[in-house]
Amino acid sequence: MFRWGMPRKRRVRLDVLSHPSHPACMAKPTISDSKQAFSIVVAIDFGTTSSGYAYSFTRDPGTIYMMRMWEGGDPGVSNQKMPTALLLSPDKSFHSMGYTARDAYHDLEPRDTENWFFFNNFKMKLQENNVITLETELEAANGRMLRALDIFAHALRFFRERALQELSEQSTVDFEPTEVRWVVTVPAIWKQSAKQFMREAAYKAGIASSQFPEQLLIALEPEAASIYCRKLRISQLADISLGGGTGGTTFVDANLPNGDGTEVDKISKYPPLPFTCRKGSRRSRYAQSRMFLVENSIGEIWSELQTGDRYLVADCGGGTVDLTVHQIEQPQGTLKELHKASGGVWGSLAIDQAFEELLCRIFGASFIAQFKRNRPAAWVDLTIAFESRKRTAAPDRTNSLNISLPFSFVDYYRKVCGHSVETALRKSTVEYVKWSSQGMLRMSAEAMNQLFQPTIEKIVMAIDNLLKKPGVSGIKFIFLVGGFAESPLLQHAVQTAFSSRCRIVVPQGMALAILKGAVLFGLDPTVVRVRRSAFTYGVGVLNRFVNGKHPPEKLLLKDGERWCTDIFDHFVSAEESVALGEAVVRSYTPARATQLRIIIHVYCTPTERAQFISDEGVRKCGTLCLQLQAMSPSTNGTTARREIQTRMHFGDTELQVTALDVQTGKCVKATIDFLSF
Repeated sequence: MFRWGMPRKRRVRLDVLSHPSHPACMAKPTISDSKQAFSIVVAIDFGTTSSGYAYSFTRDPGTIYMMRMWEGGDPGVSNQKMPTALLLSPDKSFHSMGYTARDAYHDLEPRDTENWFFFNNFKMKLQENNVITLETELEAANGRMLRALDIFAHALRFFRERALQELSEQSTVDFEPTEVRWVVTVPAIWKQSAKQFMREAAYKAGIASSQFPEQLLIALEPEAASIYCRKLRISQLADISLGGGTGGTTFVDANLPNGDGTEVDKISKYPPLPFTCRKGSRRSRYAQSRMFLVENSIGEIWSELQTGDRYLVADCGGGTVDLTVHQIEQPQGTLKELHKASGGVWGSLAIDQAFEELLCRIFGASFIAQFKRNRPAAWVDLTIAFESRKRTAAPDRTNSLNISLPFSFVDYYRKVCGHSVETALRKSTVEYVKWSSQGMLRMSAEAMNQLFQPTIEKIVMAIDNLLKKPGVSGIKFIFLVGGFAESPLLQHAVQTAFSSRCRIVVPQGMALAILKGAVLFGLDPTVVRVRRSAFTYGVGVLNRFVNGKHPPEKLLLKDGERWCTDIFDHFVSAEESVALGEAVVRSYTPARATQLRIIIHVYCTPTERAQFISDEGVRKCGTLCLQLQAMSPSTNGTTARREIQTRMHFGDTELQVTALDVQTGKCVKATIDFLSF
């Protein structure tokens, strides 16, 4: 607990309040404001179920290159990205990533899987853990534990090495690794600790460093999608709010000016993406292009927008659904966030969880848990089989679906339970799942759709609640992006619920919207000019005790003075608008003249009106550390009272801090840690 003169909370532009004796310190830009010269931007979309990278050269920002197509793949799934699956050898060294990792794990003998480390969809663990530290561990498919930081670092290092290798082969000129600006995506609803964890994992993977943090940007996934959408032309959007049918979305190919499948757009020498052409025309399929051309100015879609118009982006991924509301600022085309990021764990993995619960009802929860533990590779095969069938679910589907059960599942069930899976299905109370004559689970279309409904209802309810917020009225568009947005069931539900209020549009290649937008963010990190704070942040302070205002239990008598303890001094409040480049200024004084380190606990709460750090919902979330240099005593042998001025920047995707010793005019090393408090 620290006491100081309680200066007014000041939020200022960095270029306005720089210290005259050392402007380089206090006018230090935030990471997004950095003017460091980068010649290449590489973005890594680290997704829950699938991941990939893309890049662009700053000399040609209008072109984004997607990563090379990957070997392997699942039926009906684009391999422009790869599964977020990691396989480590028994000695914990890297073995493989993506399809290769999944196939290699599948080919292991059951007894060998006990020694290997296979991680699948592991990103969600950062969302599920309330407390994340550098020592947080994750459970592999076989139940063994490993440090999460090492797991994420292995995955990020893989993408780093692949991207640099591809760049060296593609680039006509040599480049240094320091010329590459990296962007890593995270959900907008993640806490500061999870964002810091990703940064630390990136450092460990060789992506940037604590000495050169400006080389790495953390991008918020729905923000990246929004940045991408603002660059699109109308021909690159599918409008499903005008009765596009119940069987899915009809797309107009972006590279086909007339949408008739007969002519490739003259600006691209690459064939268009394999989507359905305009409604009523024959389906055309082409090889996917690795090059994506963006508009040099605001896309045609914004010709329909006027100053003050708003739109909502629903990023529906594998693990989470993130909702963000932006307003386009004309004529510069920057974005202003109108409501703090919201959402929840309603991604496509929730459908997988519903399927697992269905299996537990049929075969017993104890058996499913035992099978996952003792036959982890076969369990992965089962989830893959379900994934391919899950993608065929549609509102107008009437025929049943067959889901293959691995032979090891059938065999293991007979050994453990003493009867066949067919017998289990006959005895089960689940009527809409049967055993087919082909030796598969046969599920009715209605049963498959029911697996989706609880999750889709949560998404629709969240969008509806957001649209009812006072500051979010007048939404003109809802953009559906992310891999889960490909689901015809989700599209139909959103269309039914909201098409009477606004236009529902789906960008072509919605699963790659975040990845492409992350590259655009790396090229111009200042495009989102104003954000909303998700939490109220502050510190606990002492203040003069006021009778009738402060509760008696907070009274502290010290040196004859009456103080009120635990007052929550807000740096920024939840839902408060914070612009890029603004700073909250506070001054701190060491308790002792010889003190060389100041540690201040930082608290946060999702509410706006907390008065004390002991209030319900307020929690300690980090520490602010100021490293001071020893001061020489004055001529009379005393050391002058010091003032350390700190500036905290809340307008970026990460909270950042800088500090200055006012007396000496020298920079003070300042860090804010959300992992080791």
